[in-house]
Amino acid sequence: MRTVGVEEELLLVDPQSGRPRAVAGQVLRHSGQDVGEAGGGSLGHELQQEQLETDTAPHTSMDDLRKELCGWRARVDRAARAGGARALASGTSPVHVDPHLVRDERFVEIEERYGLTVHEQLTCACHVHVAVDSDDEAVGAMDRIRVWLPVLLALSSNSPFWQGEDTRYASFRWQALSRWPTSGPTDLHGTAAAYRRHVEALLATEVLIDEGMVYADARPSHTYPTLEIRVADVCWDVGDAVMVAALCRALVDTAAEEWRAEVAPSPAATAMVRMATWQASREGIGGRLLDPDTFRPRPAAEVVRSLLDHVRPALERNGDRDLVEEQVAAVLERGTGADRQRRVLARTGSYVDVVADLARATTTS
Repeated sequence: MRTVGVEEELLLVDPQSGRPRAVAGQVLRHSGQDVGEAGGGSLGHELQQEQLETDTAPHTSMDDLRKELCGWRARVDRAARAGGARALASGTSPVHVDPHLVRDERFVEIEERYGLTVHEQLTCACHVHVAVDSDDEAVGAMDRIRVWLPVLLALSSNSPFWQGEDTRYASFRWQALSRWPTSGPTDLHGTAAAYRRHVEALLATEVLIDEGMVYADARPSHTYPTLEIRVADVCWDVGDAVMVAALCRALVDTAAEEWRAEVAPSPAATAMVRMATWQASREGIGGRLLDPDTFRPRPAAEVVRSLLDHVRPALERNGDRDLVEEQVAAVLERGTGADRQRRVLARTGSYVDVVADLARATTTS
């Protein structure tokens, strides 16, 4: 059974004003020995001082993954409280923020190159690393899952607000990331050698600082023997994060089987996959998504069920079918994090109350 690891980016916010605070360094110091106690993962800086990233160990059990995710959220929140802040699982800040760059040499170089894009970039994602047996398997799986990634974005959507206003998107995080030169869906590559040539061509343009800036929705990791699926927002609910992780593993399992059997991937043009991802970013599960076969609009719930049908054999082999189907049913009934944020705003009229609700949910879900 393939192992799965999850990276979660979390905001650090003032509990009174709801505004993100530039206290990442303080929180890391307060975390102390807790950093090594959450099962072998890690805690570290991200681009801005208003956020941190947790990274779990690889797991085969979704129950064990859930425990570690809960452990990291609790540890970050406890350390944040010591610095007068709270941890927040939201793809973007609901209230106004003026981010402060972590003064890392690489980040400073990126800021000099990309200017306002970096200054305004404060987004939080859920990245899922699924183990692969080879670089060719990673690329073969990446080619075959790309048409399904918009559905993962829809299910995880948790960033409807930006700088204190409703963006009309379920995941504005994905929209903000689209300003980077390599973000979004990937082309078909076929082999690891072809993908390597593609990355080398990107680097040869000197537009990118390094390979770590290949910000595609999925990519073979250049650090671990994994396929890294990067399309999802950080989820307000740990159960949703585990669901996304289990679906990612099932997608890679299914795609790897197709690759070994020489089943051709969907020939869908990258422009059409981008359309589907844009639609998922806009609608979440509250409207229509694009069908991955026809690229025509269908009710979101129907497209989600098509994904479940596609990966059901893999879910069954992994022992994840009940977990995923129950959590997907819950999301379809109560909505995503974006829906929850909007409900709180409609009820209270306060973005600060949205942040307070998310802060509670981050560590109690």
